[in-house]
Amino acid sequence: MDEKDWHILTTLHEEKNITKSAQRLYISQPALTYRIQQMEKEFDSKIVSRGKKGVEFTVKGEFLVQYAHDMIQQLRQTKEHILNMDNTIKGTLRLAVSGLFARYELPTLLKEFLAVYPDVEVNLKTGWSSDIHKMIQKEESHLGIVRGDYNWKENKILLREEKICIASSKKIDFNDLPYLPRVNYQTDQSLKNTIENWWQETYSVPPMISMEVDRIDTCKELVLNGLGYAILPEICIKNDEELYIAPILLDENRYLLRNTWIFYRDASLELAQVKAFIDFLNDSK
Repeated sequence: MDEKDWHILTTLHEEKNITKSAQRLYISQPALTYRIQQMEKEFDSKIVSRGKKGVEFTVKGEFLVQYAHDMIQQLRQTKEHILNMDNTIKGTLRLAVSGLFARYELPTLLKEFLAVYPDVEVNLKTGWSSDIHKMIQKEESHLGIVRGDYNWKENKILLREEKICIASSKKIDFNDLPYLPRVNYQTDQSLKNTIENWWQETYSVPPMISMEVDRIDTCKELVLNGLGYAILPEICIKNDEELYIAPILLDENRYLLRNTWIFYRDASLELAQVKAFIDFLNDSK
């Protein structure tokens, strides 16, 4: 087995499908099947079988997949440490970032960072904050930018603190919210919980949800056109938008807030590009 085989095993394990795996790996299906057969011949063991639900791994196959994950990670770490033996800041920076932060703030930050450190390459993955949290736990990325409060035993830095607001096309009274149409959007479970807990503590009746959409941008457009109100975090609200915005107050001195965190491990700071990016984010706060 070599590095290509490691990637074949991990990709096939994720996709559970020969066609999709071959497409991701940029090889033909016969070539992929041949490599699997060669690995089975090398280990004199059945690694995968094709079932009704797609490709299924045997017990020995699952063991080899874990071995492949470990070897990919070890090789990646070795390459990173060798690159960092020079005095220049270069190498690959592996980031896992909340989709909303990646949409509204990350592009500008990355542009400014790479202007200072042009020899750094960025490997970026985005998703729900719950998924980003898992990626960091599995050490799939050097650091994670996570929205909401998650358990993390190693280093974390509060990057942003933003208000959660009522957004509508015209001024509305908070007392009227239960009787007005609301536009909901798909979001991370932690934000859902924050909003639902506030609603239950404030109102005795459920919200009147009239529309459910998959994207926060779609939600905003519907609100701008007067089709309902929405509950939005400040990060997605622009100053030039014709929206009535009212931050949610818990009491006279406290707003309902959404925190954005940087999560990383001590070992990651040994890499110059990681330390440089964390310092850069701290300076941008």
